[in-house]
Amino acid sequence: MSSPPIRRGPSQPGDNGRITVDLAALAANWRALSARLAEGTECGAAVKAGCYGLGDAPCMTALWQAGCRSFFVATPQEGARLRSLLPGAAVYILNGLYPGDAAYYAAHELRPCLGSPAEVAEWREAGAPGPSALHVDTGISRLGLAAEEAAGVAADGLPGLSLVMSHLACADTPDAPSNAGQLARFREIAAQFPGVPCSLANSAGIFLGPDFHFDLARPGIALYGGQPSSDPASRLAPVVTLEARILQTHLLKRGQTIGYGAAWTAPADMRVAMVAAGYADGYLRSAGSSDGRPGADAWLAGYRLPALGRVSMDMTAFDVSALPGGLAERGVFIELFGANIGVDEVATAAGTIGYELLTSLGHRFTRRHIGDPTGTTR
Repeated sequence: MSSPPIRRGPSQPGDNGRITVDLAALAANWRALSARLAEGTECGAAVKAGCYGLGDAPCMTALWQAGCRSFFVATPQEGARLRSLLPGAAVYILNGLYPGDAAYYAAHELRPCLGSPAEVAEWREAGAPGPSALHVDTGISRLGLAAEEAAGVAADGLPGLSLVMSHLACADTPDAPSNAGQLARFREIAAQFPGVPCSLANSAGIFLGPDFHFDLARPGIALYGGQPSSDPASRLAPVVTLEARILQTHLLKRGQTIGYGAAWTAPADMRVAMVAAGYADGYLRSAGSSDGRPGADAWLAGYRLPALGRVSMDMTAFDVSALPGGLAERGVFIELFGANIGVDEVATAAGTIGYELLTSLGHRFTRRHIGDPTGTTR
Protein backbone atom coordinates (compact mmCIF):
# COMPACT_ATOMS: atom_id res chain seq x y z
CA MET A 1 0.00 0.00 0.00
CA SER A 2 1.47 3.37 -1.01
CA SER A 3 2.14 6.12 1.49
CA PRO A 4 0.44 9.51 1.21
CA PRO A 5 2.19 12.42 -0.47
CA ILE A 6 4.83 14.13 1.64
CA ARG A 7 3.72 17.65 2.60
CA ARG A 8 6.08 19.86 4.57
CA GLY A 9 3.70 22.53 5.78
CA PRO A 10 1.30 24.65 3.76
CA SER A 11 2.54 26.20 0.55
CA GLN A 12 2.65 29.98 0.44
CA PRO A 13 0.92 31.99 -2.28
CA GLY A 14 2.91 31.79 -5.46
CA ASP A 15 5.17 28.95 -4.31
CA ASN A 16 6.69 27.44 -7.43
CA GLY A 17 8.85 24.97 -5.60
CA ARG A 18 10.52 24.73 -2.23
CA ILE A 19 13.83 23.79 -0.74
CA THR A 20 13.54 22.40 2.78
CA VAL A 21 16.80 22.46 4.73
CA ASP A 22 16.95 20.35 7.89
CA LEU A 23 19.24 22.22 10.26
CA ALA A 24 19.13 19.39 12.79
CA ALA A 25 20.49 17.01 10.13
CA LEU A 26 23.14 19.55 9.15
CA ALA A 27 24.32 19.85 12.75
CA ALA A 28 24.20 16.07 13.20
CA ASN A 29 26.38 15.60 10.12
CA TRP A 30 28.94 18.04 11.50
CA ARG A 31 28.98 16.16 14.80
CA ALA A 32 29.34 12.82 12.99
CA LEU A 33 32.32 14.09 11.00
CA SER A 34 33.87 15.61 14.11
CA ALA A 35 33.55 12.28 15.93
CA ARG A 36 35.25 10.51 13.03
CA LEU A 37 38.36 12.68 13.19
CA ALA A 38 41.56 11.72 14.92
CA GLU A 39 41.91 12.83 18.52
CA GLY A 40 42.90 16.47 18.69
CA THR A 41 41.70 17.33 15.18
CA GLU A 42 39.27 20.25 14.93
CA CYS A 43 36.32 19.99 12.56
CA GLY A 44 35.74 23.18 10.59
CA ALA A 45 33.22 23.80 7.81
CA ALA A 46 33.28 24.99 4.23
CA VAL A 47 30.35 27.41 3.95
CA LYS A 48 31.14 29.16 0.67
CA ALA A 49 28.46 30.04 -1.90
CA GLY A 50 25.87 30.64 0.80
CA CYS A 51 26.45 27.24 2.39
CA TYR A 52 26.32 25.55 -1.01
CA GLY A 53 23.19 27.48 -1.92
CA LEU A 54 21.15 26.51 1.13
CA GLY A 55 21.11 29.83 3.02
CA ASP A 56 24.14 31.23 4.78
CA ALA A 57 22.61 32.75 7.93
CA PRO A 58 20.59 29.75 9.17
CA CYS A 59 23.18 27.16 8.13
CA MET A 60 26.19 29.00 9.54
CA THR A 61 24.33 29.64 12.78
CA ALA A 62 23.35 25.97 13.02
CA LEU A 63 26.96 24.89 12.54
CA TRP A 64 28.11 27.35 15.19
CA GLN A 65 25.49 26.01 17.61
CA ALA A 66 26.72 22.49 16.87
CA GLY A 67 30.23 23.52 17.94
CA CYS A 68 32.01 24.60 14.74
CA ARG A 69 34.43 27.51 15.19
CA SER A 70 36.52 27.61 11.98
CA PHE A 71 34.81 28.46 8.71
CA PHE A 72 36.04 28.59 5.10
CA VAL A 73 34.50 30.78 2.41
CA ALA A 74 35.69 31.68 -1.07
CA THR A 75 35.52 35.48 -1.24
CA PRO A 76 36.18 38.38 1.14
CA GLN A 77 32.58 39.55 0.73
CA GLU A 78 31.38 36.13 1.87
CA GLY A 79 33.79 36.45 4.77
CA ALA A 80 32.47 39.86 5.81
CA ARG A 81 28.93 38.47 5.73
CA LEU A 82 30.01 35.55 7.93
CA ARG A 83 31.79 37.90 10.34
CA SER A 84 28.59 39.93 10.78
CA LEU A 85 26.71 36.73 11.64
CA LEU A 86 29.34 35.06 13.84
CA PRO A 87 31.62 37.60 15.52
CA GLY A 88 33.64 34.91 17.30
CA ALA A 89 34.41 32.68 14.32
CA ALA A 90 37.76 32.11 12.63
CA VAL A 91 37.05 33.05 8.99
CA TYR A 92 39.39 31.84 6.22
CA ILE A 93 39.22 33.19 2.65
CA LEU A 94 40.08 30.37 0.24
CA ASN A 95 40.53 32.66 -2.77
CA GLY A 96 43.43 34.31 -0.96
CA LEU A 97 44.28 38.00 -0.68
CA TYR A 98 42.74 40.27 -3.31
CA PRO A 99 45.08 43.04 -4.51
CA GLY A 100 44.90 46.18 -2.41
CA ASP A 101 42.37 44.70 0.03
CA ALA A 102 44.54 43.94 3.08
CA ALA A 103 42.83 46.71 5.07
CA TYR A 104 39.42 45.23 4.22
CA TYR A 105 40.52 41.81 5.47
CA ALA A 106 41.88 43.35 8.65
CA ALA A 107 38.74 45.41 9.28
CA HIS A 108 36.56 42.28 9.07
CA GLU A 109 39.08 39.99 10.80
CA LEU A 110 39.40 37.75 7.74
CA ARG A 111 42.25 35.28 7.35
CA PRO A 112 43.51 35.10 3.76
CA CYS A 113 44.75 31.74 2.52
CA LEU A 114 47.87 33.17 0.92
CA GLY A 115 48.56 31.17 -2.22
CA SER A 116 51.26 33.01 -4.16
CA PRO A 117 54.50 34.89 -3.46
CA ALA A 118 52.74 38.12 -4.51
CA GLU A 119 50.03 37.62 -1.90
CA VAL A 120 52.58 36.81 0.81
CA ALA A 121 54.57 39.93 -0.10
CA GLU A 122 51.50 42.19 -0.07
CA TRP A 123 50.35 40.82 3.29
CA ARG A 124 53.82 41.42 4.72
CA GLU A 125 53.92 44.96 3.28
CA ALA A 126 50.59 45.66 4.97
CA GLY A 127 52.20 44.68 8.27
CA ALA A 128 50.54 41.22 8.41
CA PRO A 129 47.50 42.88 10.04
CA GLY A 130 45.96 39.65 11.30
CA PRO A 131 46.22 35.87 11.24
CA SER A 132 46.65 34.20 7.85
CA ALA A 133 46.93 30.76 6.32
CA LEU A 134 49.58 29.59 3.89
CA HIS A 135 48.10 27.64 0.98
CA VAL A 136 50.57 25.25 -0.63
CA ASP A 137 50.05 23.19 -3.78
CA THR A 138 50.78 19.48 -3.39
CA GLY A 139 49.29 18.24 -6.64
CA ILE A 140 45.93 19.76 -7.55
CA SER A 141 47.69 22.55 -9.50
CA ARG A 142 45.12 25.27 -8.80
CA LEU A 143 45.94 27.86 -6.13
CA GLY A 144 48.90 27.51 -3.79
CA LEU A 145 52.62 28.04 -3.43
CA ALA A 146 55.06 25.55 -4.90
CA ALA A 147 57.23 23.62 -2.45
CA GLU A 148 60.27 25.83 -3.05
CA GLU A 149 58.17 28.99 -2.61
CA ALA A 150 56.80 27.66 0.68
CA ALA A 151 60.36 26.93 1.79
CA GLY A 152 61.22 30.57 1.15
CA VAL A 153 58.34 31.71 3.35
CA ALA A 154 59.48 29.33 6.08
CA ALA A 155 63.00 30.74 5.89
CA ASP A 156 61.83 34.37 6.04
CA GLY A 157 59.02 33.82 8.54
CA LEU A 158 55.48 35.16 8.36
CA PRO A 159 54.00 36.92 11.41
CA GLY A 160 50.60 35.68 12.50
CA LEU A 161 50.64 32.48 10.45
CA SER A 162 47.79 30.40 11.90
CA LEU A 163 47.49 27.54 9.40
CA VAL A 164 49.36 25.68 6.66
CA MET A 165 46.95 24.03 4.25
CA SER A 166 46.66 22.16 0.97
CA HIS A 167 43.85 20.54 -1.03
CA LEU A 168 43.46 16.97 -2.23
CA ALA A 169 42.75 16.35 -5.91
CA CYS A 170 41.43 12.76 -5.79
CA ALA A 171 40.19 12.17 -2.25
CA ASP A 172 36.83 11.02 -3.64
CA THR A 173 38.67 7.98 -5.03
CA PRO A 174 40.27 6.34 -1.97
CA ASP A 175 42.58 4.08 -4.00
CA ALA A 176 44.00 6.88 -6.15
CA PRO A 177 47.83 6.82 -5.89
CA SER A 178 47.92 10.63 -5.87
CA ASN A 179 46.44 10.70 -2.36
CA ALA A 180 49.54 9.14 -0.82
CA GLY A 181 51.76 11.35 -2.95
CA GLN A 182 50.03 14.52 -1.83
CA LEU A 183 50.16 13.40 1.79
CA ALA A 184 53.92 12.84 1.59
CA ARG A 185 54.52 16.23 -0.06
CA PHE A 186 52.31 18.01 2.46
CA ARG A 187 54.13 16.43 5.40
CA GLU A 188 57.45 17.55 3.98
CA ILE A 189 56.26 21.14 3.56
CA ALA A 190 54.42 21.29 6.88
CA ALA A 191 57.53 20.14 8.74
CA GLN A 192 59.16 23.44 7.81
CA PHE A 193 56.55 25.30 9.91
CA PRO A 194 56.89 23.74 13.39
CA GLY A 195 54.10 24.64 15.77
CA VAL A 196 51.75 25.91 13.04
CA PRO A 197 48.48 23.94 12.73
CA CYS A 198 48.00 22.06 9.45
CA SER A 199 44.96 21.22 7.31
CA LEU A 200 44.65 18.83 4.35
CA ALA A 201 41.33 16.93 4.56
CA ASN A 202 38.18 18.07 2.83
CA SER A 203 34.97 15.99 3.15
CA ALA A 204 36.34 13.04 1.21
CA GLY A 205 39.76 13.39 2.84
CA ILE A 206 38.25 12.72 6.24
CA PHE A 207 37.34 9.22 5.05
CA LEU A 208 40.90 8.49 3.91
CA GLY A 209 41.85 7.96 7.56
CA PRO A 210 43.64 9.69 10.42
CA ASP A 211 46.91 10.20 8.52
CA PHE A 212 45.09 12.86 6.49
CA HIS A 213 43.39 14.63 9.41
CA PHE A 214 46.22 16.75 10.87
CA ASP A 215 44.99 19.63 13.08
CA LEU A 216 41.93 20.93 11.19
CA ALA A 217 39.55 19.31 8.67
CA ARG A 218 37.43 21.33 6.24
CA PRO A 219 34.31 19.31 5.29
CA GLY A 220 31.86 20.81 2.84
CA ILE A 221 29.53 18.67 0.72
CA ALA A 222 29.26 15.91 3.37
CA LEU A 223 27.75 18.43 5.78
CA TYR A 224 24.93 19.13 3.34
CA GLY A 225 24.06 15.47 2.72
CA GLY A 226 26.06 14.84 -0.44
CA GLN A 227 28.23 11.73 -0.71
CA PRO A 228 31.81 13.00 -1.12
CA SER A 229 33.54 9.68 -1.72
CA SER A 230 33.02 6.22 -3.15
CA ASP A 231 33.35 5.01 0.45
CA PRO A 232 29.75 4.09 1.48
CA ALA A 233 30.47 5.39 4.99
CA SER A 234 30.73 8.91 3.58
CA ARG A 235 26.99 9.10 2.96
CA LEU A 236 25.54 10.96 5.96
CA ALA A 237 22.01 12.17 6.73
CA PRO A 238 20.10 13.93 3.94
CA VAL A 239 19.79 17.65 4.66
CA VAL A 240 18.05 19.09 1.60
CA THR A 241 14.68 18.28 0.05
CA LEU A 242 13.76 19.91 -3.26
CA GLU A 243 10.09 19.82 -4.21
CA ALA A 244 8.10 21.39 -7.04
CA ARG A 245 4.40 21.55 -7.73
CA ILE A 246 2.47 19.76 -10.44
CA LEU A 247 1.01 22.30 -12.86
CA GLN A 248 -1.24 19.86 -14.71
CA THR A 249 -1.51 16.24 -15.79
CA HIS A 250 -2.53 14.93 -19.19
CA LEU A 251 -2.57 11.78 -21.29
CA LEU A 252 0.15 10.97 -23.76
CA LYS A 253 -0.72 8.49 -26.47
CA ARG A 254 1.57 5.72 -27.65
CA GLY A 255 3.89 7.12 -30.30
CA GLN A 256 3.50 10.75 -29.24
CA THR A 257 6.59 12.75 -28.37
CA ILE A 258 6.96 15.31 -25.60
CA GLY A 259 9.02 18.45 -25.18
CA TYR A 260 11.57 20.30 -27.29
CA GLY A 261 13.30 18.33 -30.00
CA ALA A 262 10.73 15.53 -29.73
CA ALA A 263 13.52 13.67 -27.94
CA TRP A 264 11.32 11.16 -26.09
CA THR A 265 8.55 9.00 -27.54
CA ALA A 266 5.84 7.33 -25.47
CA PRO A 267 6.10 3.52 -25.76
CA ALA A 268 2.49 3.16 -24.56
CA ASP A 269 -0.46 5.27 -23.48
CA MET A 270 0.54 7.02 -20.29
CA ARG A 271 -0.19 9.83 -17.87
CA VAL A 272 2.22 12.74 -17.63
CA ALA A 273 2.63 15.44 -14.95
CA MET A 274 4.11 18.79 -15.89
CA VAL A 275 6.10 20.02 -12.90
CA ALA A 276 7.17 23.61 -12.19
CA ALA A 277 10.95 23.15 -12.17
CA GLY A 278 13.33 23.74 -15.03
CA TYR A 279 16.85 24.81 -15.81
CA ALA A 280 16.06 28.42 -14.83
CA ASP A 281 15.56 27.00 -11.33
CA GLY A 282 18.78 25.00 -11.39
CA TYR A 283 17.10 21.70 -12.22
CA LEU A 284 19.67 20.92 -14.86
CA ARG A 285 18.74 20.45 -18.50
CA SER A 286 20.93 17.37 -18.63
CA ALA A 287 18.63 15.64 -16.09
CA GLY A 288 16.10 15.04 -18.86
CA SER A 289 15.74 11.89 -20.98
CA SER A 290 15.57 10.84 -24.60
CA ASP A 291 14.65 7.69 -26.47
CA GLY A 292 18.27 6.60 -26.13
CA ARG A 293 18.96 7.51 -22.52
CA PRO A 294 17.08 7.63 -19.21
CA GLY A 295 17.01 10.79 -17.11
CA ALA A 296 16.54 11.49 -13.42
CA ASP A 297 13.69 10.17 -11.31
CA ALA A 298 11.43 12.13 -8.98
CA TRP A 299 9.33 10.69 -6.15
CA LEU A 300 5.78 10.89 -4.86
CA ALA A 301 3.95 8.73 -2.32
CA GLY A 302 6.31 5.78 -2.63
CA TYR A 303 6.56 5.82 -6.41
CA ARG A 304 9.51 6.74 -8.62
CA LEU A 305 8.59 9.07 -11.46
CA PRO A 306 10.94 9.06 -14.48
CA ALA A 307 11.65 12.35 -16.27
CA LEU A 308 10.30 12.41 -19.81
CA GLY A 309 12.04 14.36 -22.55
CA ARG A 310 14.10 17.49 -22.24
CA VAL A 311 14.02 19.74 -19.18
CA SER A 312 12.64 23.12 -20.23
CA MET A 313 13.40 26.52 -18.72
CA ASP A 314 10.37 26.45 -16.42
CA MET A 315 9.06 22.87 -16.32
CA THR A 316 9.85 19.19 -16.57
CA ALA A 317 7.59 16.27 -17.51
CA PHE A 318 7.42 13.16 -15.30
CA ASP A 319 5.69 9.83 -15.83
CA VAL A 320 2.93 9.38 -13.21
CA SER A 321 1.22 6.42 -14.88
CA ALA A 322 1.93 4.10 -11.95
CA LEU A 323 0.37 6.36 -9.34
CA PRO A 324 -3.14 5.58 -8.08
CA GLY A 325 -5.75 8.11 -9.16
CA GLY A 326 -5.86 11.37 -7.23
CA LEU A 327 -2.28 11.30 -5.94
CA ALA A 328 -0.72 13.20 -8.82
CA GLU A 329 -3.07 16.14 -9.01
CA ARG A 330 -2.69 19.80 -9.82
CA GLY A 331 -0.89 21.66 -7.01
CA VAL A 332 0.67 18.59 -5.35
CA PHE A 333 4.41 18.88 -4.65
CA ILE A 334 6.71 16.08 -5.79
CA GLU A 335 10.21 15.41 -4.50
CA LEU A 336 12.95 16.07 -7.04
CA PHE A 337 15.60 15.02 -4.56
CA GLY A 338 15.74 14.47 -0.80
CA ALA A 339 15.38 11.49 1.50
CA ASN A 340 13.84 9.28 -1.21
CA ILE A 341 15.80 10.39 -4.29
CA GLY A 342 19.38 11.28 -3.36
CA VAL A 343 20.92 14.50 -4.63
CA ASP A 344 23.89 12.50 -5.92
CA GLU A 345 21.57 10.15 -7.82
CA VAL A 346 20.00 13.07 -9.67
CA ALA A 347 23.41 14.62 -10.27
CA THR A 348 24.72 11.36 -11.74
CA ALA A 349 21.71 11.12 -14.05
CA ALA A 350 22.52 14.67 -15.18
CA GLY A 351 26.18 13.86 -15.74
CA THR A 352 27.45 16.09 -12.96
CA ILE A 353 28.04 16.14 -9.19
CA GLY A 354 25.89 17.05 -6.21
CA TYR A 355 27.92 20.22 -5.62
CA GLU A 356 26.79 21.71 -8.93
CA LEU A 357 23.18 20.72 -8.43
CA LEU A 358 22.94 22.28 -4.96
CA THR A 359 24.71 25.51 -5.87
CA SER A 360 22.61 25.91 -9.04
CA LEU A 361 19.25 26.04 -7.25
CA GLY A 362 17.57 29.28 -8.20
CA HIS A 363 15.75 32.11 -6.47
CA ARG A 364 12.29 30.96 -7.60
CA PHE A 365 12.36 28.17 -5.04
CA THR A 366 11.21 29.15 -1.54
CA ARG A 367 13.79 28.13 1.04
CA ARG A 368 12.53 26.78 4.36
CA HIS A 369 14.77 25.92 7.30
CA ILE A 370 13.44 23.44 9.83
CA GLY A 371 14.81 21.54 12.79
CA ASP A 372 16.68 22.42 15.95
CA PRO A 373 20.47 22.19 15.44
CA THR A 374 20.88 21.38 19.13
CA GLY A 375 19.40 17.99 18.32
CA THR A 376 15.60 18.04 17.95
CA THR A 377 13.98 17.98 14.52
CA ARG A 378 10.48 19.35 14.27
